[in-house]
Amino acid sequence: MFTGIIEEIGTIQQIKKGPKSVALTIAAEKVLEDTKVGDSIATNGVCLTVTAMTRNAFTVDIMHETLKRTAMHNIQTGNRLNLERALTLSARLGGHMVSGHIDGTGVIISVRQDDIAYWVKVQTTKAIMKYIIEKGSIAIDGISLTVATVSADAFEVSIIPHTKDETTLLSKPIGALVNLECDLIGKYVEKLLNAKESNGIDEAFLKKYGY
Repeated sequence: MFTGIIEEIGTIQQIKKGPKSVALTIAAEKVLEDTKVGDSIATNGVCLTVTAMTRNAFTVDIMHETLKRTAMHNIQTGNRLNLERALTLSARLGGHMVSGHIDGTGVIISVRQDDIAYWVKVQTTKAIMKYIIEKGSIAIDGISLTVATVSADAFEVSIIPHTKDETTLLSKPIGALVNLECDLIGKYVEKLLNAKESNGIDEAFLKKYGY
């Protein structure tokens, strides 16, 4: 589990491609502190397991399913990636609960400046848009952000200078593919409402208790 607060930007040193998989070696510093083989690191929002480490880099394997669902299939050596270690019980939850399990991808269709802020508009599928609500949370390439506006097939987020400087989002060009993870709560509520046997939890029950 992660928070969406990026700790460091890493750089891809090496890509080893298998028939339907990829092994990445990523240069990093901060996220290697207290990390060991078998630990999880969110890499552009994708929860990946550390399989090997050196003093200044770590290696992860990306399986076929992850390549299909995320933007990891078009990465290149030298690309910069947002990195975050898994949440600890003693850490502050500065963002929102992020699982590192990507729902799908979106495309950056516009970026505009508004004084110190930047507005980034992302277009995505209806299957993902149904979980995105104004003032709700969204993780874009692992970055915890607040949804500012929503339309039928796109949404906007506003980026503060700190987020601009500490993540890769504004370094991406128009047309770039980004990983999206929707808020967990909406997906669980939908599952409960659609279940054939909801054990007494239905739409009326949820409304009664403020959901």
